[in-house]
Amino acid sequence: MVTDLLTNSVPVTVLTGYLGAGKTTLLNRILTHEHGKKIAVIVNEFGEVGIDNQLIIDADEEIFEMNNGCICCTVRGDLIRIIGNLMRRRDKFDHLVIETTGLADPAPVIQTFFMDEDVKAQAKLDAVVTVVDAKHIWQHWDAEEAQEQIAFADVILLNKSDLVGPQQLDELEQRIRGMNALAKIYRTQNAELEMEALLGVGAFDLTRALEIDPGFLGEDTHQHDESVYSVALVESGALDGQKLNQWISELLRFQGQDIFRMKGILNIDGEDRRFVFQGVHMLFDGSADRLWKPGETRKNELVFIGRNLDEAVLREGFKACFV
Repeated sequence: MVTDLLTNSVPVTVLTGYLGAGKTTLLNRILTHEHGKKIAVIVNEFGEVGIDNQLIIDADEEIFEMNNGCICCTVRGDLIRIIGNLMRRRDKFDHLVIETTGLADPAPVIQTFFMDEDVKAQAKLDAVVTVVDAKHIWQHWDAEEAQEQIAFADVILLNKSDLVGPQQLDELEQRIRGMNALAKIYRTQNAELEMEALLGVGAFDLTRALEIDPGFLGEDTHQHDESVYSVALVESGALDGQKLNQWISELLRFQGQDIFRMKGILNIDGEDRRFVFQGVHMLFDGSADRLWKPGETRKNELVFIGRNLDEAVLREGFKACFV
């Protein structure tokens, strides 16, 4: 369960969002922004992105090098193979952005960074960024892909926020919070957002403190009849590592398809360091984090985001893992 993440691995941002939400606008913004980073981009169909051909200085079959130092690829081939090809040019870039198609469930892309040992050794998921069309999302609210894209997000852009009123935006934000209490939400126009909020945020791997506000998960969580929502468990005390492993393994075996994301910072009995872990469906991974500070309350914070989650059953199972 514990793996050592290599320090020289390239950070990866996965970009998702429903059709027409503004993903391509955001991608072009990342590509043309003077952020001092050399970006490699993997897109589903190169033609869709509409990047000016004059920007391309070198192209082989599926990897394009651009005159601003960026590299672009197409996913005509297999994602793992393309990442492998890109890594041969590791000196040419310091951040990788993967844009998924508007109708895609982002899970298989995210899972690539758990499953493939070569990819795991060379790349580290930094954040999943989802662009939401604030005006038209209601028309797609029940679409499974739209809900999954919100559920998997670490950063959400409520784009086209100028086209709806403040009350509608507040309502939308509240509903999104009920589905995904962990995501940072920004209201944007034309996908304009500071690059510091998008790239290098360390949101997925939890090397930065996991900011859980259980207040987001009060009565609102089950107010709406949503099929996707979050459950947060916050408890003090020390966990029995073996019991915890067994509980999570059982949980994922029977409910893995319904659990989109899991994140946690845990206090394992006998360990001086916080244990951070994350999961996507049946896959989970974790590692020892920083030392617990003197006087710091060693509490366990665990969040599940998914469908058909029973908070009482989750809480009971979790409590049974304590020493």
